[in-house]
Amino acid sequence: MLGVFLALCANFLAAQPAGQAGEVRKHLASGETALKAKNTETAAKEFRAVLALDPKNAQAHTSLGVIAFLRGDYEAAAGNLRSALAMQPGLIKAQALLGICEKRLGDASARALLEKTFSKLQDKPLRMQVGMELAGLYDQQGDLAGTASVMRSLVELDPDNVDVLFMAQRIYSELAEETLNKLAVIAPGSARMQQVIAERLINEGDVKGAVEHYRKALEIDARLPGVQYELAEAILEAAPSDAQAQAEAEKEADAAATMEGDNAKIQSLLGRIALLHSDTEQGYAHYSRAFALNPMELEAQMGLAKILLIQDKPEEAVKYLRMAVQADPLNGEAHYRLAMVCRKLNLADEAAKELRLFQEIKQAKNRVKELYKQMNRKPREQDQDQDQDTSDAPQ
Repeated sequence: MLGVFLALCANFLAAQPAGQAGEVRKHLASGETALKAKNTETAAKEFRAVLALDPKNAQAHTSLGVIAFLRGDYEAAAGNLRSALAMQPGLIKAQALLGICEKRLGDASARALLEKTFSKLQDKPLRMQVGMELAGLYDQQGDLAGTASVMRSLVELDPDNVDVLFMAQRIYSELAEETLNKLAVIAPGSARMQQVIAERLINEGDVKGAVEHYRKALEIDARLPGVQYELAEAILEAAPSDAQAQAEAEKEADAAATMEGDNAKIQSLLGRIALLHSDTEQGYAHYSRAFALNPMELEAQMGLAKILLIQDKPEEAVKYLRMAVQADPLNGEAHYRLAMVCRKLNLADEAAKELRLFQEIKQAKNRVKELYKQMNRKPREQDQDQDQDTSDAPQ
């Protein structure tokens, strides 16, 4: 945190007003040196000496504001920052720090300052701090949409920040719950409500229950966008080895393509069904169509690779597997299959790297499963499918 504010203070090392005594410069330099050494007592003494000689020195006011902030004295910090801004209103970092102080003091003007500076700041650590403060303020005021908007920006800014991820998942969960409650109140018997119930059941691992509610949704509105594809996928997941289920899933997928238009996901699902029938020719045709529609479709990439390996064409399969690990770096199956193909092609270094990544992902997912167990939740079906597809992998 100190580094952010040292950068803020450093902005004021430019030329001082004409006629300023050399002693002022000496005190400023000494104060900056002490602040960098985290000797805030000496630094504060030097900056106060500057103000005794030059009461309108913006750098000294800002530096004293920083020191007061670091001590948790937000009232004194705000006073010094306001003095600095009165002399130099365009100091964006001083505005940001003042916004944080005002927020912690309960000042209503904090929101405007935080909103203004969050969109303008270039300094990443300070922008992160301002963003977290602004999100916290929105949250306190019950503005879930505003909080979610800020959290999306922060996740993009620092996707591995634990505090950001924690708050983001909490806010997204609250926002989802709020919208679900509203849907339940205004349209409890709607097709969309049935679709939501089905999707919730999918997330909880109850695929058969989900199929029932998808069917109810279509009974209410036979042309509801997206539902037939989701129903087809659920039918197949519920009983992938059952010939009747495969036929029903294919029928729903074809109906989805007719009603909503062709897309990569539908073609990939049809490719998966064809492979379950051991029809590699049809499977290749569907997966190729899916890839043409969307080269970033992971299932199309993986499906093409599987068929090419069945046809003993590892040189062609490796291309799609490399695309797959790039599209989804946490896909354990993709890394494992790529490792096996690279081994077959005598690409020893790449094979070793991909196998190592597969093991690391597997261990990470095992930890996630244990955490989900503690939360009485089931992992995603996709993760379980990947585990099944790599059942021959080394433990």
